[in-house]
Order: sequence, then structure tokens, then C-alpha cells
Amino acid sequence: MKIGFGNDHAARGEIRAELMEHLKSRGHEVVDFGYAGEGAADYPVYARKVAHAVLSGEVECGILVCGTGIGMSIAANKVHGIRCAVCPDAYSAEKAREHNNANMIAIGARVVGPESLKVIMDSYLGATYNPKYDHRIAQIAEIEQAGE
Repeated sequence: MKIGFGNDHAARGEIRAELMEHLKSRGHEVVDFGYAGEGAADYPVYARKVAHAVLSGEVECGILVCGTGIGMSIAANKVHGIRCAVCPDAYSAEKAREHNNANMIAIGARVVGPESLKVIMDSYLGATYNPKYDHRIAQIAEIEQAGE
């Protein structure tokens, strides 16, 4: 699977490299949209880059990592057509894909440790959307179209 990866300063350096290497070791292609610099980074910039890559088809899905996952998720969900779930655990990540057809997830590097981050990513990527929930996805799209 081709995955867009984005992060802010909360997940740079060693953790960033470790997570991307984990994805690659699982056979995924990773497109890096994340922050590798020094100092603080504005998470909306990176969430937006990954969201646009998902929508354009450049990548199949996106994984965002910031301090809590919350800010990245909020920013990504502002992009029309994105369904990004904050996933603090493997069960949430699996259900985000199965029930909500989430095309992105956001995880908090300050909330869970590196090994748990890997399990969360694997759970999301290993899950399959269940089309019995199509009516709910359509309802979400209706809300989005209405601009509510």
C-alpha cells in the first residue's frame, strides 16, 4: 500500500524514522510529507499536504503523527472528502477503517509509545472497510455537502 506520512515537531527525529521504517518493513511504500527540521512546526501544514495527496490518489491513505493526534485530525478533516480519525489504540484504528472507511488516521506520539504507535498503524492498515456501513458514509457526505 502507498501511504502518505505526515508529522509535526512532536514526532520528528528518531520516532519519525522508526515509524516510517516500520511501515516499509511491512511492505508499504511511504511518501514522506512530514517535518524533519528543528524547532516547532505547524501541524495544519502537514495534515493538509497528506490530505491532498490522499484525495489526488497520490497515496492510498494517510497516517499523521503529532502530540495527541487531535490537531492533525481536525486540520485534515477540514479538507473536503477526508475522514480522519484520532486513534489512541489499535481497536479504534481497526474500527476507523472497518466502520467509517477512514482514509486517514492521526496518532499522538505524546500519548502512546513507539511500539503502540506501530500496533495502531498496523491495525488500521490491516483492516478492511465493511460496505454494510455505506449508508452512514453517505450521511457523512451529505453533511459535508451541506457545508454544516
